[in-house]
Amino acid sequence: MILPIVAYGSPVLRKMCSDITPDYPGLSNLIADMWETMYNSNGVGLAAPQINKDIRLFVVDSEQIFANQDDDEKGTYPDEPGFKGVFINAHIQELDGDEWSYNEGCLSIPKIREDVYRSESVTMEYMDENFVAHTRTFNGLTARVILHEYDHIDGKLFIDHIKPLKRKLLQGKLNDISKGKINVDYRMVFPK
Repeated sequence: MILPIVAYGSPVLRKMCSDITPDYPGLSNLIADMWETMYNSNGVGLAAPQINKDIRLFVVDSEQIFANQDDDEKGTYPDEPGFKGVFINAHIQELDGDEWSYNEGCLSIPKIREDVYRSESVTMEYMDENFVAHTRTFNGLTARVILHEYDHIDGKLFIDHIKPLKRKLLQGKLNDISKGKINVDYRMVFPK
């Protein structure tokens, strides 16, 4: 089932999310719905707060980025062909490498893209959809997508990484998103 994406300004996007247990109600259906919702809205990642759940759960498919690359871009990033997976109760163990800039966007903040600096690699401790524990290091674009989604479960947004003046200049657009004055080709819910 395709779920509506929660828009900027909704309180759930600023909540520190809670760990869950394997008996979380309807977890496998929720994960399936998150994949369907993410693909329907042309995303490469989706976190539970974006579908109005304050739990430490997100899905990532950076393989999509590489599948849509031009031939001249192939081989540019060390993490090709990407990674697809479910992250439950994720926690960062280590950030490594130089910070680098990349233009990011967010399904909860549509039609706004900004350059964001993030670490080259991240080592994550997490559970997959079967509650099997993993500790794994990700790099390149995959690390970036994971860090973006991880921010969501910590109550942060990509715009928190840009300079205050730039954010101030975006405030009118952000207010419009909160008020539902935005046209997107996927379902959204807006703050009351």
